[in-house]
Amino acid sequence: MRTVRLAVLILLLAATSSLAGPKVLVLGFDGMDPDMLQQYRNEGIMPNFDRFIAAGAQFQPLGTSIPPQSPVAWSCFAAGVDPGGHGLFDFIHRNPETMLPLLSSGSAQAPDSDWQIGDWKIPRGGGSVENFRQGKAFWQVLDEAGIDATVFKVPANFPPVACASRTLSGMGTPDILGTYGIFTYITDDPGVDTMMDGGHVIPVRAVAGRIETYLGGPLNSYRVGDPQSELPLSITLDRQNRAAHFEVDGDEFVLQEGEWSDWVELSFPMVPVLKSVAGICRFYLTETAPHFRLYVTPIQLHPMQPEMPISTPPGYSKDLAEDVGLYYTQGLPEDSKALERGVLTDAQYASQSDQILHEREDQYSHELQRFVALDEGFLFFYFNSPDQSCHVFWRTFDEDSPTHAEADPHFRGRVRDLYVELDGVLGETLDAVGEDTHVMIVSDHGFKPFHRMFHLNAWLHREGYLVLRPGVDPTDVEFLVGIDWSRTRAYGIGINGLYLNLRGREHRGIVNQGREADELLAELVAGLEAEVDPEVGATGIKYAYRSDVVYSETHRDRGPDIIVGYRPGWRGSNECALGEVPDVVFEDNDMKWSGDHCMAADEVPGIVLTNRPFVLPEPSLVDMGPTILGLFGLEAPATMTGRDLYAKEGER
Repeated sequence: MRTVRLAVLILLLAATSSLAGPKVLVLGFDGMDPDMLQQYRNEGIMPNFDRFIAAGAQFQPLGTSIPPQSPVAWSCFAAGVDPGGHGLFDFIHRNPETMLPLLSSGSAQAPDSDWQIGDWKIPRGGGSVENFRQGKAFWQVLDEAGIDATVFKVPANFPPVACASRTLSGMGTPDILGTYGIFTYITDDPGVDTMMDGGHVIPVRAVAGRIETYLGGPLNSYRVGDPQSELPLSITLDRQNRAAHFEVDGDEFVLQEGEWSDWVELSFPMVPVLKSVAGICRFYLTETAPHFRLYVTPIQLHPMQPEMPISTPPGYSKDLAEDVGLYYTQGLPEDSKALERGVLTDAQYASQSDQILHEREDQYSHELQRFVALDEGFLFFYFNSPDQSCHVFWRTFDEDSPTHAEADPHFRGRVRDLYVELDGVLGETLDAVGEDTHVMIVSDHGFKPFHRMFHLNAWLHREGYLVLRPGVDPTDVEFLVGIDWSRTRAYGIGINGLYLNLRGREHRGIVNQGREADELLAELVAGLEAEVDPEVGATGIKYAYRSDVVYSETHRDRGPDIIVGYRPGWRGSNECALGEVPDVVFEDNDMKWSGDHCMAADEVPGIVLTNRPFVLPEPSLVDMGPTILGLFGLEAPATMTGRDLYAKEGER
């Protein structure tokens, strides 16, 4: 009888096993570089990558996007098509009607009309939040097929595209102010620049050891004039013990110098009793004496009460916070602007970066545990730490960096240590999943040094393609204001973008489409690729890509006409990205932002490792969506132009 029961159990297990479908897990390590990964493997410090490869995993470079910018590249991953198909070309686009810069991936709009009652406004209807990425994301196809899918913080997915899958928005998600992140710096130091870019500086004065100040919240669209909402903040100093006591919105806590607070929950009143906006932030007490210095993170959308949509289903962000704890919701949480402005030191920035990475590791362990219990399903989980740390700590080990001498030598091995930490994440994964799970590691691009800035608009101005209005000095131009559009044929906006002032597209365009535009493009390409940096004696631009050559046509007209692809060591300037016209063409990069990837695509490929080697060669980001769908036996939608890398040549 026991034998019969055992046989029945074996048959039941076999039947259950046969019903189980594919399981696919993708780790997204933003900015992980193939050469650096191989270097650290050669040093013997990446045992889990070695274990993965020794067990048969394939490791190769992954073709990136043009340009290799994270929101552009991850959109290729999501939508299975190049930027001409998904419509994102840079961090910064421009409105061809107003010629003003705008954020590329999405927007949040307040209601455009209201009723006024005294000092109050009642909005007519709701506002809108829009994701500008075009095309169907591969997880939407998984969702339609009824496959359990979790997509954790993939960039350029704010607001999250409609689906029943569990998704949390990542890069592109704003803070509570609707920006990419504005920190608060409260100080009694009279020498601090109160107009600090990227931060809100609040000067204060201590009276009898007490400071009365505030935290600024979102604009109150329910009040006439849209004043900024505020919450009172009281601080009692204990300079002798290098500490301070804080009171804000009913919360009280004490910090020592060099200490982070836990998450502080805030509620900004909009309409008494009826409406408030929830947020969370963390405090870092830098110094109590001789000057008081307090850093406050950008105020995050509260994951349990988000004012804007950050997850699908809407309750997922709340469930995650209840299970794992409150967390950064802002798309790029490491505050490189505070580091750049000297509000945070290298050590203080690193402590915040560690905090964010450990938070992400806890969230991953939670999601991995859930995934392992599934019979069929998909998990994508994103780590942004390699990207941000390479950007700001490259100078610590690059002796040719213009800012190497000022870098804290203690962090020379910071990037190396981070790779080791992520090797541990892979180890946790390999220990948890079974042999039936298809595991991939994907990065969107690699990294190279950023020593010299190229001011594209300065070059265009020098060469006569960009003309200023009479009496306008180049250094006075901001956001393209001050340009004489009646005589300007080309201009730059975004990190890599060059646009023609095209008749019929730009509001005041003068360049005729067709032969005139084609001849101008050829002239610009030749001039850019021949331009020599006199300080270095070499050309800084490898390719001036024509969009009509490298992009599909669907949404190509929204983007640049030329994408400037730099050689390692060069990159477009932040000034020109925002529509300024500096007075020099080349300049040393004196920023702490010393490593980059906004260069020629073939100079900064990403990586892909997979435990089931691909059939087709030369994988690229646009192939990943169709390949993932193919693993589940699903056809890629017609909008996807990428290949299923497990299909035979000639098959879709």
